[in-house]
Amino acid sequence: MLGPIIQGSMAQAYGWRSFWWLNTGLCALAFVFVLIGFPETKYHRVYESGVQDTAPAFTTTEKLHASSHDSKLSADAASNDDQKAIPSPTSYTQNDSHLGKGRPSRSQWKLLQPETHPFRPFALGLYLPFKLFCFPIVVFATFIVSFSSTCYLMITFVQSQAFAVPPYSFDQQFIGFMKFASLIGALIGLFTAGPLSDWVSAKLTQRDNGIREPEMRLPTMIPYVIIMLVGNFVVAFGLQNDWDWRAIVIVGFGCAGIQIAALPAIASTYAIDSYKPAAGTIFITITINKNVYGYGVSKFITPWVMQSGYVPPFMTNMCLLFLWVCCGAIFWIWGKRFRTWTAESSIHRL
Repeated sequence: MLGPIIQGSMAQAYGWRSFWWLNTGLCALAFVFVLIGFPETKYHRVYESGVQDTAPAFTTTEKLHASSHDSKLSADAASNDDQKAIPSPTSYTQNDSHLGKGRPSRSQWKLLQPETHPFRPFALGLYLPFKLFCFPIVVFATFIVSFSSTCYLMITFVQSQAFAVPPYSFDQQFIGFMKFASLIGALIGLFTAGPLSDWVSAKLTQRDNGIREPEMRLPTMIPYVIIMLVGNFVVAFGLQNDWDWRAIVIVGFGCAGIQIAALPAIASTYAIDSYKPAAGTIFITITINKNVYGYGVSKFITPWVMQSGYVPPFMTNMCLLFLWVCCGAIFWIWGKRFRTWTAESSIHRL
């Protein structure tokens, strides 16, 4: 979100190419940091004798995810099992001699780690993101992230062509500074979505006799969906009918920032809660889908706006996002069944 803010000033002072050269340098620097600055920390430790027996067991909810027949357990029995299965954190810490000690070794900084089957990690890295498209929960999260991100992306695409001409006729720097509204909105979303999601999940867990389900986060999306609808309506009809720019920027751009920070975070957290070992791969799947759709939007948004105005493109994407969010009701009811279908998948053994 800082990009458009910086770009407006740079384009006005040094030409539009200057920002792209800055972006090229930052990408190259980030690539170097990723290449040499991240130690390999995924290590399957062989514990000392007796430690694994005292390690935290799966919660009853996770057992329900792992096998379909366990889903027949009653809530009371499940709650009692949880209390017996999970040892105190103190006992686990005392039995694990590795916990809280050590630091990355020199071998963890290697560009490539030695593997018995060296091509297997690369093959899995290419295959697993597409395999996850067969998992309903991951698909649900993927499309919510894609359409939510596009709400903000479409504003970025049309912002200059809308405000650089009459009746506004703003310069590039002023148009770039409009994105401060989205930045402030994103900060509001970041500081509210997580705590609200945790609070809702905790309250529903208490009502469910202490058993937590990943679906308990889904109701948190409701207020942010309302904000998303308001933002899209204000931007689309405001630009179409030449409303006062303050209403469009403060309300429309601000709401876009709030929803893009909240809805993708809640949806992706739901997917990760369901398939924890595949957290990184889930985000690769989400990124593939988001970027493919975003590239398509970048190609058709300008001619579509020129032909039909601002309302049809924004309302189309808004309705697509609203449709997928409404599918949350399906996952609220049958989400556990969907997880049971994939309980035996190799995804859980990554």
